[in-house]
Amino acid sequence: MPRWRWKRRLEWYRWRRRGAAIEQRGGGDVYARSTTIQARPSAIDAGIAHVRDEVLPALTGIPGCIGLSLMVDRLSCRCIATSAWDSAEAMHGSAGHVDVIRNRVADVFGGSPKVEEWEIAALHREHTTPQGACVRAIWLKTDPDRIDMAVEAYRSQFLSEMETLEGFCSASLLINRSSGRAVSSATYDSAEAMLRNRDQAASLRADASRRSGAELIDGVEFELALAHLRVPEMA
Repeated sequence: MPRWRWKRRLEWYRWRRRGAAIEQRGGGDVYARSTTIQARPSAIDAGIAHVRDEVLPALTGIPGCIGLSLMVDRLSCRCIATSAWDSAEAMHGSAGHVDVIRNRVADVFGGSPKVEEWEIAALHREHTTPQGACVRAIWLKTDPDRIDMAVEAYRSQFLSEMETLEGFCSASLLINRSSGRAVSSATYDSAEAMLRNRDQAASLRADASRRSGAELIDGVEFELALAHLRVPEMA
């Protein structure tokens, strides 16, 4: 086997062990850094391949990284790569290394990156994500003083309501405490299931927004091009 394949496999096993260790110690604060790129339509497939084959093994070789996901909307060409980290210190300490990786990703996709940092406030998995899964992501904003109340409402009410939607796989909530911004992402088995539950999901979101006082800012449905996360259950 070529040396580079052995290196990639070693990095993969190290990453799996780090995620398992976090689950065994009961979770704790976990963080995420998202990179949004408005890609050239003709570059999307090359960008997905680059993130899968080059970025994933490079990131998971960095201490503290516990995975990577990539969402792609081929209609708008919006692509969002999100890395997860087992501490704020690990995320911030990786910044210099990740900057180099990110710049190359932006070159391949053909767009400028927008970077945001988050706390992962909730994550629940109903079952393993299948090939062909899709994600509905919703951006929200609330008063920063109300963010903990919004997180509690998400965990205690909204998650259980989302579980009733056809094809539900998993859901997560990312928050920025200083700005009051949040992103709720729900993963479904297929684009067909996500399409069929669209109206019901919209009704649930409207009810949840009224209960929590959060303002809905944006919503996009994505292809889940890459899903390699070891974030522990946090529901």
